[in-house]
This record gives sequence, C-alpha cells and structure tokens, in this order.
Amino acid sequence: MAAETPPQDLLGVTQFLDHHHPVVQEFVEQALGDVERTRTEKAVALYYAVRDKLHYEVYGAALSRSGLKASAIISRGRGFCVHKSIVYAAVCRAVGVPSRIALTDVRNHLASPRLRELVGGDVFRFHALNSVYLDGKWVRATPVFNKLLCRLYGITPLEFDGTADSMSHPYDSKGRRYMEFLHDYGDFDDFPYELVVEGIRAAHPPLFASRYETTAGSLIDEAEELGKTA
Repeated sequence: MAAETPPQDLLGVTQFLDHHHPVVQEFVEQALGDVERTRTEKAVALYYAVRDKLHYEVYGAALSRSGLKASAIISRGRGFCVHKSIVYAAVCRAVGVPSRIALTDVRNHLASPRLRELVGGDVFRFHALNSVYLDGKWVRATPVFNKLLCRLYGITPLEFDGTADSMSHPYDSKGRRYMEFLHDYGDFDDFPYELVVEGIRAAHPPLFASRYETTAGSLIDEAEELGKTA
C-alpha cells in the first residue's frame, strides 16, 4: 500500500487543478475580497463560493480533459459534483490549504424520472466531494448542490465550518430518504480522469450525448415540472 502523500505536498498545480490560471485566481480574489482571514476561514468562504456561484447541472456537462480543468469549469460557470469538486480542490490549494478529491458511489432517492432513466436507476457512480486539511486534520466538504437547486428539490443546503465533515444529508427537508453512500473509493491527490470519466460512461451510457459531453437538459426545469405534478 502506497504511503499517503503529506499534506504539505498537496498544494501544487496539476493538469486539472490549475490554480495558477488567471481565471482561478480571479475567482479566489472575488470570493475572499480584501478581508483578512485564517486558512480555515478562507476554506469556508471558498466552499460557499463554489457551492453557490457555480451552478449545479448534470446536463450539457463537459467531460473532456480540457473541459475538466478548474479554469475551464469556472469559465463555463456550471457542472456537477465532479466539476465543482475539482474547482474546490484547486481554489483551496491556491490559498495554501492542502486538498484532495474524494470519490464515492451513492444512491440518490430524489433524482427526477428522466435522470433515473438516463442513469439506469438511482445509483450514481463516482459522486465527487473533497477532503481539505485544516488545523491538523482532514475534513470532508461537499460544495456541490447550490441553494437554488436545494430549494427546488426540497433539500437542506449543506453547510461547512471547516471543523467537521460536510456530507450529504440522508433525508430531505420533508423527512424522505435522500442520499445513501454505497462505496467509498478514497481520496485522490489529483483528479483520476480515466477512472472517473470511463467509469461514469460505462455505468451510465444513456447519460452521454457524445463521448465527452452529457445530454442536454435542465435540472431546474425538471424540478419545476415535478413541483407542478406533485
């Protein structure tokens, strides 16, 4: 078993975590402003910036190598858990917070009927989140589902204070089963492109419109339609 990478070695630029790029730097500057902050406070502020300033959308998502660079994701302004976790890992590293990408399989009980059909059920392969190193320990953070989408689907937005794990709630705001974690692949020092993209494509082929882009659609439109028929 390979030795775990020391936290101090998890600050560098990688192919996907290109935090030296001006687009990433500008995102960080806009999120933090001129306020003096501790590293934990910076990680928290960046969590909310990624969660709410980048729209969560599984449809029309770019999954090419170039499309999964943090700078490209920020420029596009949207993506799903994989995209948002790449951005959060990059912006944390930009401010000196060691970060990794965590991967799991989950069962999502609140997926729309169309998304269930495209996925082939309610089990999603390679749900992505993050681990960040703060105050001498690793904590998990999930800066994925923005406030608007949470409101439309009746889910309480996940908060993060930099001291405790922030992972998806098992129930929604009405007490219905929401998300179950089925398998934990562990934490990765960089985004494992082949594992994730080929894994998602193999598990959910109807979700893809082309080799490197998911099919068109809108989670917001589907949520609003569900609300009309509920």
